[in-house]
Amino acid sequence: MKNKDDLVVVSAARTPFSRFGGALRYIHSSDLAGVVIKEVLRRAGLSGSDIDELYYGMCIQSEAALRYNVIGRQALLNAGLPADIVSLTVDRACCSSLTGVQLARKSIVLDEAEICMAVGAENMSNTPVVLNGHRWGTRLDKPEMIDHLNPIMYVGFNSLAADAGDVSLDYGISREMQDEWALGSQMKYQEAKKAGKFKIGEELTPVEIPQKKGAAVLFEEDEFPKPDTTIERLAKLKTVYGSQTVTAGNSPGLDAGASAIIIMKRAKAELLGIEPLATLLSFGSVAREPRQMAEVPGIAIQQALSRAGLSIDEIDLIEINEAFAAMPLVSTNFLADGNKERWQKLMAKTNVNGDAIAIGHPVGASGARILMTVMYELRRRGGGLGAVGICGGLAQGDAALIRVDS
Repeated sequence: MKNKDDLVVVSAARTPFSRFGGALRYIHSSDLAGVVIKEVLRRAGLSGSDIDELYYGMCIQSEAALRYNVIGRQALLNAGLPADIVSLTVDRACCSSLTGVQLARKSIVLDEAEICMAVGAENMSNTPVVLNGHRWGTRLDKPEMIDHLNPIMYVGFNSLAADAGDVSLDYGISREMQDEWALGSQMKYQEAKKAGKFKIGEELTPVEIPQKKGAAVLFEEDEFPKPDTTIERLAKLKTVYGSQTVTAGNSPGLDAGASAIIIMKRAKAELLGIEPLATLLSFGSVAREPRQMAEVPGIAIQQALSRAGLSIDEIDLIEINEAFAAMPLVSTNFLADGNKERWQKLMAKTNVNGDAIAIGHPVGASGARILMTVMYELRRRGGGLGAVGICGGLAQGDAALIRVDS
C-alpha cells in the first residue's frame, strides 16, 4: 500500500565499471562521482539547489588523500552543486554507499532534510603507494612504503579471502561450487547484456575520457566481464591469500566506478511531479566477528526482513554483492536455514543478471549499485519485492528491502 510518508527512490545511475589498470585508471574517483551526481539530477529534473544533504561512500581513503580528503565535499562542489549543501564522507568499507542511503533515509524521516543523495565512488587503479616515516627521516633505515592493495587485508587480522573460504567450507560449500557460481555470474551477465539490460540510459551513464589529442572518448560498457570464462579455466587457478577456496576467478576485480541515488518522501515526489522508481521498505545493519564476513549479507537481510514483517520466501529477487562467490552462496544458505530445497530456490533468484564477479566491484560504489540493479530488474518484470545485501571489511553488513509497484 502506498503512503505519502513512504521513502522512495526517484533517480539512480552508475558509470560503467572499469577493470584494474583499464580505461578509467587516470580519473580520480571524485570526478567519476561528479558524472553520476549530475546524471541523477538530470534524470529527476532536479537542480543542485534541491538537494539538502549528500552522503558519499568511499573505502580507500589514501586515494581521497590525493585531493586532501573531505572528498564528498569536493565532489559536490566540483560537480557544480551549491556550497550550502551538507555532506558527509562515509567509510564502511564495501557497504559505504548503501550506508549512505540509510543515513539519507534517517535525515528525511527525522524531517531534517527533504531530498538527499547517496553517492559511492572508487578508483582502485588510482590508489597511491604511501611512504611512511619520511617526514622525520629514517637515518640508515630504509623508508617504508605501503601499498594498500597488496595484500588486501587488515593489519592484525586474517585475510578476507581466508575467512570467506573457511566459512564457506563450514557450510559445505566447496571450491568447485564457488567456481560454478563464478561461471554463472559471468554467463548471466552476458545474457543480460545481450538482452539490453546494461545499456546507457537506464542503470548506466557514460563517462567522457579526455585524450591527449582529439575529442574525448565515451566509456559506455562495463570493462571487467569475461565472456570466455570456462569451468576448466577457473579450476586451474591457484587459491589466493591463504584461502582454501578463493581464487582470482571466483572473486571480483580491483575496479573503478561510481553510483548515485536520490531519495525523498512520496509526498515530495508527488509535489514535484516525479514518478518514484521504488519504495524503500526497511534496512538492516549488522556487525559480527571478522571471520563471519560471508554470513553478514544474509544476517543483515534477515534483520531487514524482520523489520518489514516479511519472509525471505516472499522476496522476488535478491542481490548479494559478490565480494567473493562465497558471499551469495553462504548468505543464501543462511537465509534458507540449511534447507537444501529452499536454498536452491533462493539461489535461483539471486544475482539473476550476474554480479560483481562479472560487473566489477569498485568498493565504495557497490552498495548503491546492487540496490539499483535489483530495482531496475524488478521494473522490467512489472514490479515485486527485492532484497539486497553486502558485506564490508571485518564482517560489517548492510541490507535493504525495496518494493517496485506495477
